[in-house]
Amino acid sequence: MASILDRFSLEGRVAIVTGASSGLGVAFAQGLAETGADVVLGARRADRLADTRTIVETAGRRALAVATDVARQPDCQALVDAAMAEFGRVDVLVNNAGIGTAVPATRETTEQFEQVIDVNLNGCYWMAQACAKVMQPGSSIVNISSVLGLTTAALPQAAYSASKAGLIGLTRDLAQQWSGRRGIRVNALAPGFFASEMTDQYVPGYLDQQLQRVPIGRAGDPAELTAALVFLAGDAGSYITGQTLAVDGGFTIA
Repeated sequence: MASILDRFSLEGRVAIVTGASSGLGVAFAQGLAETGADVVLGARRADRLADTRTIVETAGRRALAVATDVARQPDCQALVDAAMAEFGRVDVLVNNAGIGTAVPATRETTEQFEQVIDVNLNGCYWMAQACAKVMQPGSSIVNISSVLGLTTAALPQAAYSASKAGLIGLTRDLAQQWSGRRGIRVNALAPGFFASEMTDQYVPGYLDQQLQRVPIGRAGDPAELTAALVFLAGDAGSYITGQTLAVDGGFTIA
């Protein structure tokens, strides 16, 4: 029987991480590698994937970098095909790629709204669909939603909030379809405030104001979110599916 510690190991598994060129995607790739997984890295900015690849390889694991725009279904399929060609399996999908806007709803254009939905929601569906076709029982999909899929945070983010709330609904439905029939668990993380390119774009003072709503009283460390990801990705979370775990310092209860 596996020990509790063994249940957190991803030794021998292959994980795909989208949005792996910066921020949380890099932290996720590093954490998965440190717990034993080989990692397939997808992002639009292929030049920046080289740094993430080095991080994975420094952790002693193999890495494959593939230029990927998840808003394009053929790119999603190509990423999974490349993973299968290189490693012969896909055990974990981390749907992390995402973009955001802060445009008042009366001024947001069709193109702006659709671009966010195409990446944050549709892209996750295309990736999950492609992976589910090759995943074996015991595999795991973790969708990176947001606390803004559960509550609001004083910014005009209709497209972003709608996409992240939609991703929570998608998580539930795919879990219902695949957990029993295919043995693929599907869960979501709803991060609060973590350092990323998105938080770098906040207006001065906004983050400090929002952190006053966080009972723990600070922003999160990416390692804290990565630990939750590892929990859901592997055997430690083997009896959990269809759930959304808020990793937010208590933001959603304040």
